[in-house]
Amino acid sequence: MIRCDALIVGGGPGGSTAARLLRLAGWNAVVADRARFPRDKVCAGWLTPDVFPLLDLTPAEYRATGLTLQEITAFRTSVMGRRAVETRYPRIVSYAIRRCEFDTFLLQRAGVRVLSDLFVRTLRRDQGRWIVNEAIEAPIVIGAGGHFCPVARHLRGENDDETPIVAKEAEFPLGARHTQVSGSTPELFFCPDLQGYAWCVRKGDYINVGIGRRGHRGFGAYVKGFVNFLESRGIISEVSTARWNGHAYLGSGVGQRPVVDEGVVLIGDAAGLAYPESGEGIRPAIESGRLAAETLIAAGGRHMIQDLQPYSDALRRLHPSGRVSPAPLQHVMAAAGRLLLGSRVFTRRVVLDRWFLRAA
Repeated sequence: MIRCDALIVGGGPGGSTAARLLRLAGWNAVVADRARFPRDKVCAGWLTPDVFPLLDLTPAEYRATGLTLQEITAFRTSVMGRRAVETRYPRIVSYAIRRCEFDTFLLQRAGVRVLSDLFVRTLRRDQGRWIVNEAIEAPIVIGAGGHFCPVARHLRGENDDETPIVAKEAEFPLGARHTQVSGSTPELFFCPDLQGYAWCVRKGDYINVGIGRRGHRGFGAYVKGFVNFLESRGIISEVSTARWNGHAYLGSGVGQRPVVDEGVVLIGDAAGLAYPESGEGIRPAIESGRLAAETLIAAGGRHMIQDLQPYSDALRRLHPSGRVSPAPLQHVMAAAGRLLLGSRVFTRRVVLDRWFLRAA
């Protein structure tokens, strides 16, 4: 039997952030993940500068490791097939990273024991402690395993009835492929109904392309249409030969998911914290992982619901519940949005600064 002070289920940025802070506070934290790192992750892979202080890290320190860190100073945005708006900034507003590198770096930096290739099959409470797979015992479990996290599923006791965001992406070396995409200028292509968007993000000699939409209906056709669009416009050649991976998650504000219970805390996508406008989940995962660890440390080992409630309250303030517009209103808003996305002012102040860069 493996015994620890806290078991973190999921070794992504949120899980590794919580694990590192707990270890620095003297806790015996263990990370369990169903994958073996390095592993791929469906994600465009960009970080706003505000992420680095949450990691107690600087861009220069990360770059010194030799891992990919692409500076971003501009964006090209458009409704797919329409004229693009180019927005340039006088400073670095974001960084592109490769998730296979970034996640592995953070997990190794956490300095805790990692149990790889571990599927959580059973989770039960026994005399104030959690027993996982009848092999791991811990008073506290942190669910950091994404949208399909087994800890989140156990806490909910049923499936989500919210409409998820589904995404597919491919990341590959450019090699002999031709591309118009600049490393400093990612491209964003919004679907005509504004129920999703696609992206092209260059990272040195690699490029990441993907598309995400609300709901599964007709998603395959949108992916195929995006691939044809990229190749027919000469944006990236031979993208149809790349290997595409899928993913699903909930955007924050879509519902009131429970995030704490006795001895349980959910973070990141397991708590449904991805930003609803952009789908970014890295910053909310790291932010919530840090907040969860700080709450546990402040509680001094206590882990009843009332001891963990400050974490839940803080998340509700950061990610208030939102409402989805009725279908007829969505059509009106989509028509207005298509016009607004042609405006340089709206694109910069709302789409980029507020939705994607989360600028104050």
